[in-house]
Amino acid sequence: MAIRVLLVDDHRILRDALRLALAREEGIEVVAEAGTAAEALDSAAALRPDVVVLDIGLPDLSGLEVAARLRRLPQPPQVVALSAQTDKRFVSEMLRSGAQAYVTKSSAAEQLVRAVRAVAAGSSYLCPEVADALVSEVRALGGDAPRLGRREHEVLRLLAGGARSAEIAEKLHISPATVDVHRRNIMRKLDLHSVAELTRYAVREGIVAP
Repeated sequence: MAIRVLLVDDHRILRDALRLALAREEGIEVVAEAGTAAEALDSAAALRPDVVVLDIGLPDLSGLEVAARLRRLPQPPQVVALSAQTDKRFVSEMLRSGAQAYVTKSSAAEQLVRAVRAVAAGSSYLCPEVADALVSEVRALGGDAPRLGRREHEVLRLLAGGARSAEIAEKLHISPATVDVHRRNIMRKLDLHSVAELTRYAVREGIVAP
């Protein structure tokens, strides 16, 4: 079944380019477009898309508020935030508001496709440009992360990169069950409760590779 996408951006030319990029991908269907927050919320409620690609800078309502309202729908979609900003504050606020991915408008269309596929599969995603900016800022601040084992760091890094248990198992030559054990141990040690929280932690602590 195709991943059903609602594309939200107030710039028609950019929206057309993104729609064409997504439409070329097998297994992805753009079911509607919107140029305002009101249109986006109405379309999301009526069409129940799997993923909403959401511009942060809409003319009638902040993307932060739109993301929060999308979370309150009976069948909330996954949200990919789309922005020209790489500032840590914007990224953190969008993730707290409910976005599972963050992609800059300057990123290649390939990054948007990766983000859509990742969130549709239940993972999180940060485009390399954003990850680089956050990691650089975190490293400049310094600080020590709670101690994780070597294998736990490897599993956390791959999880934060959007990989699923089967993919991690194949890369690390371990069983998917072992991956799940590592994930549970990581969550217990860090007192985190979702892959999205693990991703935010990995970026904050510089575990995600630049």
